[in-house]
Amino acid sequence: MIVPRIRFSNIAKSQIPFALLALWIGALSVSSQSSVGAVTVDATPSHEVNAFEPDKAVGSSIDVLSQTGIDQVYTPSVMKEMLSAGYGTITFRNNSELRGLAWHWNPEGTWSDQAHKSGYFTGSTDLKDPIRAILSYSLPHRGFTGSNGSSVLDDGDVATYWKSNPYLSKRFSGDEDSQHPQWVVIDLKNPTPINSMRIAWADPYAVSYEIDYWVPAANASREGQDPLSREPNGAWQAFPTGKVSGAHGGLANVKLADAPVSPRYLRLWMTDSSNTCDTHGSSDPRNCVGYAISELYAGTLDANGNLVDEIHHSADNKQTYVTVSSVDPWHTENDVISGGRAQHTGLDLFFTGGLTKGLPAMIPVTVLYGTPEDAAAEIAYVEMRGYPLSYVEMGEEPDGQKIRPEDYAALYVQWAKAIHKVEPKVKLGGPVFEGVNQDIVVWPDAQGRTSWSARFVDYLRSHGALSDLTFWSFEHYPLEPCDITWTDLYKEPDMMTQVMRSFRENGVPKNVPLIVDESSISWRLTGPMSQLYGALWLSDSIGSFLAEGGAEYHHSPIQPQNVQNTCEGPATWSNFVPDPHLNVTGYTSFYFAARLINLEWLEHGAGIHHMFPSSTNVLDDSKNVLVTSYAVKRPDGTWSLLLVNRDQSNAHPVHVTLASASSKTTSHFVGDVKMVTFGNEQYVWQDSGHADPDGPPVTTHITADARTAFTLPEASVTVISGKMNGGQ
Repeated sequence: MIVPRIRFSNIAKSQIPFALLALWIGALSVSSQSSVGAVTVDATPSHEVNAFEPDKAVGSSIDVLSQTGIDQVYTPSVMKEMLSAGYGTITFRNNSELRGLAWHWNPEGTWSDQAHKSGYFTGSTDLKDPIRAILSYSLPHRGFTGSNGSSVLDDGDVATYWKSNPYLSKRFSGDEDSQHPQWVVIDLKNPTPINSMRIAWADPYAVSYEIDYWVPAANASREGQDPLSREPNGAWQAFPTGKVSGAHGGLANVKLADAPVSPRYLRLWMTDSSNTCDTHGSSDPRNCVGYAISELYAGTLDANGNLVDEIHHSADNKQTYVTVSSVDPWHTENDVISGGRAQHTGLDLFFTGGLTKGLPAMIPVTVLYGTPEDAAAEIAYVEMRGYPLSYVEMGEEPDGQKIRPEDYAALYVQWAKAIHKVEPKVKLGGPVFEGVNQDIVVWPDAQGRTSWSARFVDYLRSHGALSDLTFWSFEHYPLEPCDITWTDLYKEPDMMTQVMRSFRENGVPKNVPLIVDESSISWRLTGPMSQLYGALWLSDSIGSFLAEGGAEYHHSPIQPQNVQNTCEGPATWSNFVPDPHLNVTGYTSFYFAARLINLEWLEHGAGIHHMFPSSTNVLDDSKNVLVTSYAVKRPDGTWSLLLVNRDQSNAHPVHVTLASASSKTTSHFVGDVKMVTFGNEQYVWQDSGHADPDGPPVTTHITADARTAFTLPEASVTVISGKMNGGQ
């Protein structure tokens, strides 16, 4: 019986007796078991799946903070803790735009109507005092019902009005208005009899428009029945008399059918604008293009010809739910969101506060609720300051805002032109999809195409702007909260591979890098994030992303955030458990997984790592892969394997073999091999909202040879690193 010689380090004093006993017994049990798993690395040079620098490839993000939060996070003690997770590049998230707010990257700047401090804002490029905080502003012409305000389309006030984004008009996009139809969708929540609509038009109004209702496909899933879902399955059907041309605005009463139809969803589809000016006057052409509506009413006509309205009008969350195609970014200085909410780290503080470690960072510009001039000014400011940029993300979550791919692409082209006038070499990209597991499906276009990605790429190509797409970014939040099971862990590598391949299959060029710009287990805070589950999920997520050739993976967020109760127990989004002042008092499994990945599996700052295919034969009775493996060859010639044992109940001993088809040789670890393990012996998340024990991982040194089997404890992440024999 061969017993590896083991040395211990980095074990907390209180854990030494138990850790020694557990690991010694584990070493004995490996050799006594008849079944030892196999980890096989395909080291054939032509089979290399990725080559990357960890500083650029594995990073984190900074997200929305209150003014108080900014003061608390950017302190030496908290900064030290954040950096200790070992991440490289940082991406700056724009929480304002995803919530339908205007984002003033510089509090100083000019308004298009400077006398009234209103209109379209452009941040100043003057290099005055460093910017410490970014402010958000509500949009008076918002048309969507949501957490940040009600829609003005059914707020009961005809003095307010929704207006579409002027940059989608022919005057700015160069396309005919019919190529960028603007729309309003009304969700009545239940099938409701409808045969009439009343539209209180503002200026500019639609000269040509159509009123439709949604007809789900017979085989539509519950999600597919919703035309605003990720996978709408059905078609919009025009009401029998729902097509209008030659309209003159004002209060329009449109009889849609003799007999009522009972849909849940209605759509107003506008294709030709009057180009008359809104209440802000004719001095700015942006006031005179697009479409504007004060209020919408829909229902049936009674015996006297009066409309029995089925839309609930109110200025709160009780109003009927409405979604729109776009929103005019016009606002005023009085629309600032006060009280310290909805703020972000100032760009100067972001780049100089220590978080970026001097590495090039990714920053956003507003697209959906901003102007090309403001975006260009932001990039000019950053360049004049001399801050290193990696990439610039164009907007935030257009799919979450329900914008059509052609509309987002039209904005993208205009913004790219403006930015490249001030900085030709800056790398732009998007579309910054919200958490997705596959390509986005949208309503069919005239050719019947439903792929968001394919249509976006085609628009850029047809407008000679495909070269302006230098990366493709998407968020990754794969699991639904409140119903997460342990076996969902098995899905992560396949889900990551599936979504990345779907983008390529739908036209994203192979030379355009794929970037996960933020990620976590779910789009909503949920208990498994802070349980040991989180460490296993994150390891598989990063490993599978890089194995599929991904360029950058960002886990979110890096700043401490408070523990909250969720449907699946207490949790935090963060790597840390903080006190009310955001001082770090403990760590989460995300933190320890980050350190294993960044400080043990990879070697930041060392240079190019080469990744090769790696597989295991450790399966359960249902053929689920219980142990996943990700192998890199470091610049110093050592091999490093990230191994995830997703078996909740059993440890698994494994042999590691390196095989090369080109040299027809096999190799194995020899000599001093470092093994670092993090599992349920090192970390248990408690119902009180902290971990006990709370790390650290256990590090051992094993003198290995061809017979050595490495034991992977149940529910654990392990990194094994060292030299291979035969010069591999």
